[in-house]
Amino acid sequence: MSNPLSGPAGQNQPGAAGGRRLPTKPNGWPIGSYNTYAEAQRAVDYLSDQQFPVENVTIVGVDLMQVERITGRLTWGRVLGAGAGSGAWLGLFLGLLVGLFVGGGDALFSTVIAGVIGGVIFGLITTAVPYAASRGTRDFSSTMQLVAGRYDVLCDPHHAEQARDMLARLNIQ
Repeated sequence: MSNPLSGPAGQNQPGAAGGRRLPTKPNGWPIGSYNTYAEAQRAVDYLSDQQFPVENVTIVGVDLMQVERITGRLTWGRVLGAGAGSGAWLGLFLGLLVGLFVGGGDALFSTVIAGVIGGVIFGLITTAVPYAASRGTRDFSSTMQLVAGRYDVLCDPHHAEQARDMLARLNIQ
């Protein structure tokens, strides 16, 4: 995936602050409109397969929405279990690092065990305190996504007619 702030092939926009390209509104003529990003991506991939200069094409998400999908109910058991689990992994990692570079040899096992125990305690505290502070106002877990109502494919005006004709053949197939 490319960085949206970098220009094509690493070029920078002239006059941009610090030599970085700043976000700008997309321009070009519409050559297709799709309900999903996968469909828009398929259209651009088709153009690329047909040797079309796709550096003149932009996919634009229109009618953006922030969607929060609820994944489950939070309970003290789930909160503390997740905290202990993530803390154990962190403690294992730190215990291995310390054991390999400082202790080594016979002390490695005891250093790793101490790291895991410390990590579990740290994980329990760092998850229990915020959950208790919320006082039940958010007893669910969720994920956030930014989605678009539709995805328009735009093209530089000099190539738009050719791209539109090529995409018309894609829809026939």
